[in-house]
Amino acid sequence: MSSERYQLWGGCFEEEPSSVLRRLNDSLPVDFRLFHEDIRGSQAWAHELHRSGHLSDDDYYAIENGLREVEKEIEEELYKNGKLNDTEEDIHSVVERRLCKHAGDAALRLHTARSRNDQSASDVRLWMLNSTGRLYATLKELIQVLVNRAEKEINIIVPGYTHLQRAQPVRWSQFLLSYLWLFRDDIIRLEEQRTRLSRCPLGSGAIAGCALSIDRKKLAHHLGFDDITPNSMFAVGSRDYIVEFLNWSSLCGSHLSRLAEDLIIYGSREFGFISFSDQFSTGSSLMPQKRNPDGLELVRGASGLLLGDSLAFSCVLKGLPSTYNKDLQSDKELLFRSYDKLTDCLKVMTGTVATMQVNSERALQSLEPGMLATDLAHLLVRRGVPFRRAHHYVGMALRRATALGVNIRELPHQEYSAICSDFGTEADLQTVFSWETSVEQYTSTGGTAKSAVEEQLILLNSWLRNHSWPCRS
Repeated sequence: MSSERYQLWGGCFEEEPSSVLRRLNDSLPVDFRLFHEDIRGSQAWAHELHRSGHLSDDDYYAIENGLREVEKEIEEELYKNGKLNDTEEDIHSVVERRLCKHAGDAALRLHTARSRNDQSASDVRLWMLNSTGRLYATLKELIQVLVNRAEKEINIIVPGYTHLQRAQPVRWSQFLLSYLWLFRDDIIRLEEQRTRLSRCPLGSGAIAGCALSIDRKKLAHHLGFDDITPNSMFAVGSRDYIVEFLNWSSLCGSHLSRLAEDLIIYGSREFGFISFSDQFSTGSSLMPQKRNPDGLELVRGASGLLLGDSLAFSCVLKGLPSTYNKDLQSDKELLFRSYDKLTDCLKVMTGTVATMQVNSERALQSLEPGMLATDLAHLLVRRGVPFRRAHHYVGMALRRATALGVNIRELPHQEYSAICSDFGTEADLQTVFSWETSVEQYTSTGGTAKSAVEEQLILLNSWLRNHSWPCRS
C-alpha cells in the first residue's frame, strides 16, 4: 500500500499531528478487527443513499464493487501477515482510502451525511452481535460437557465442603450441577443484553441526526438489527452495551475462577479426587515429578483481569460530557481483550473438564463418620426431639467420642443412651452410617438424592435441546 496517509479530516489544519499524538490517537492496530463490519455498514449506507436518490446508479455500483474488492484485499493481507501495514489512523480511513483506488471519485460520496461517530458505534454493535453468539455457543459447550459428566458419574459420592471443611456427603454430580446452573444463568444474562445491543446507530450523524431523507428503519433491518437507536446524541455517546458486556464477562469469569479453584484443590495430592490430562497440565523446569494445573490457574488469574477491564471502562465513562468524546476510543481495546480472554478461558475449562479423571475410591475414602452428624440429629427429630435439642445431643456425642479417641460410628451404644434414650438401639444407630442412605434423604427439589439430581439433569437437557441463540431479524 502507499505510504501516503489518508485522513477523513484536515482541511483547516496547516500542520500534521505530532508523532506522539499519533501514537496515542491511532487505533488501527486495535480496530482493524472491525473491517468486515465496517464494509457491511458502508454497503448498507451506500444502498440507502442510492435508494433515497442521493447516489447515482453508476456511483452506487462502483462503490459496491469496490467494497467487495477492498474486503478481499484486507482478508488476504490479514491471512498472510496477521496485521495491516496501512498508515491511516483507523479502519474507517483504511477502507475509504482503498475504496478510492477501486471506485475512484465515487468513493468520496460514500461518507455523505455519515460521521465516524455513528459509523464506529454501528460497527462495534454489529461485531458484538456476531461475537456474543459465538460466546453463547462456547459457553453452551461447557454446559454440555458438565451435563455429560454429571450423568455418567451420578453414583460417585464425595465429601461436600463448607468453609473448606468437610460438611456432608453429596453426589459428585451435585457438585458439577452447582456450576451448571451458574453458567446457565450466564447464558440467560447474555441473551438479555441482546435486545439493547441490537439497535442501529447509523443515520445519527455526529450528534444532531441525518439531514437527508434516510429511512433508518430500513437501514437497520438491512444490516440485521432489530431496531434503531431513538436519539442521535444517545446513539453516538452511549457505550452502556459495552459496560454490560464487560460486567457480564467479569461475572462469568468469576464463575470460571471458582470452578477452577475447586478443581485445583480437588486435584491436589492432599485431596486426590481428580487428575488432569497432559493436554491441560504443565510440568516444572526443576522438579520432574510435578504436574501443575496451570490452565486452571490461568483461568483463575484471568478473572481478575476481566474484572479490571470492566472497572476500567466504567471509570473512563463516569465523568464524560454528553455525546462523543475521544476517551470512548478505548472501548474497543477493552472489549476485544475481554472477549478474547474469556473465550480462551471457556475453551480451557471445557477441555479440562472433558478430559479429567475422577478417583471415586479416593473420594469415598475421604468420607468420615463425623460428616453424618446431621443425620444423627435427623434421627432424633424423627422421634420427636426438637431439632435444637437434637443438635445439642449430637454435639455431646461428638465431644464424648473425641474424649475416648474414637469416631462417632465407633462410639459405644451405651454412651449414646446415656446422652439421650431416643437414639434407639445399636441397630437403629448403625442404619445412619451409610453414605448412600445419607445422600438419598435429600429428595427435595435441588437436593443431592439421585432422583433430585436426575430431575435437574432432565431440566438442563431439555433446556439444551430447545434453547438457541436468538436469530437476528
